[in-house]
Amino acid sequence: MRALRNSKWSKYGPDVLPAWVAEMDFAVAEPIQQAVQRIVEARDYGYPMRNGDKAGAAVTVSFAARMKERFGWEVDPALVLPLADLVQGTYAPVLAFSEPGDGVVLQVPNYPPFRDVIQTTGRKLIPLAMRDDGSRHVCDTAELAGVVDGRTRIFVLCNPQNPTGRVFTRAELQAMARFAIDHDMIVISDEIHADLVYPGHQHIPLASLGPEIAARTVTITSPTKSFNIPGLRCAVLHFGSARLRDRFLARIPARLMGDPNAIGVDATVAAWSAGQPWLDAVTAHLLRARDRLVGRLQAELPEIRCHAPEGTFLAWLDCTKLGFNTSAFDFFHDKARIAFSAGETFDPACHQFVRFNFATSMPILDKLLDRMVTAVRRS
Repeated sequence: MRALRNSKWSKYGPDVLPAWVAEMDFAVAEPIQQAVQRIVEARDYGYPMRNGDKAGAAVTVSFAARMKERFGWEVDPALVLPLADLVQGTYAPVLAFSEPGDGVVLQVPNYPPFRDVIQTTGRKLIPLAMRDDGSRHVCDTAELAGVVDGRTRIFVLCNPQNPTGRVFTRAELQAMARFAIDHDMIVISDEIHADLVYPGHQHIPLASLGPEIAARTVTITSPTKSFNIPGLRCAVLHFGSARLRDRFLARIPARLMGDPNAIGVDATVAAWSAGQPWLDAVTAHLLRARDRLVGRLQAELPEIRCHAPEGTFLAWLDCTKLGFNTSAFDFFHDKARIAFSAGETFDPACHQFVRFNFATSMPILDKLLDRMVTAVRRS
């Protein structure tokens, strides 16, 4: 793994095991590899076209087919905007549908770029806490009573939720949808982990709940997490109505969003159209890894609170009861030589939390857990 030139295995020292950035340690699906090789072997690096149209159009059609097949959600390709970077797709709707000083509701803890976009663009963060109810993390929009006002323009939903791993139920999504409708808010729904959901749970695209919520929902997603191709840079924005798309484009010209590159396009189409057998095998492995992680923590480090994630390959570990006199990230980095994602990057109040990426082989996972146990017992 250390021979790879990726961020996950290169950022920290050679004696540090990485379990941080949301990237898997698995070789990509063969259809993706073949799609990339076709371009490289043909040295086909010109301005790309596919099926007589701009290459990005192939992504929109593939996205629509994928949503129908996986979730029974009918998507009009004309309402899909392909782009290179999903974080770019996070910034753009905030700029399009709000003004400086406007409020943005955000589930916390949260994927760090969401907080960044709110701060960078001068919007007002309105936190919606993901609270531990004893068996999972939940949020309740009733907590926002008296906080949300006429200048609260946007609700940011992350489902499956990063970092807690929640997959929201239909009832939970309906409650959030009703709240957004009643308060006339645009919803930015990050569904990038939609394909990584474990048995007993179901991903439901927010915009599939009905035309009323769809008309105010921008769905952002990409195959880069579920098919382990983050370096290939291809993503989509889906607008739940033509009016919403037109409002967006009136503020953010399409040319400003750019286009995905040829390799990213072909890899995305290959992933969504032919990668499911690979994804099924990976998800089965991740389920075993999740259960190994949670089981060993319960048996050997019961002070660490961790609910089995319902989706994603990320576990949210509360280390508060271990009583560290430093951050949990620093403890495990310095004493166990493990690099987790620091809890405080998801919420400044979460310095005793870490996010554990368990998308690796079982031997590496066991080494990570062994190092954790040894470090805690020696402290």
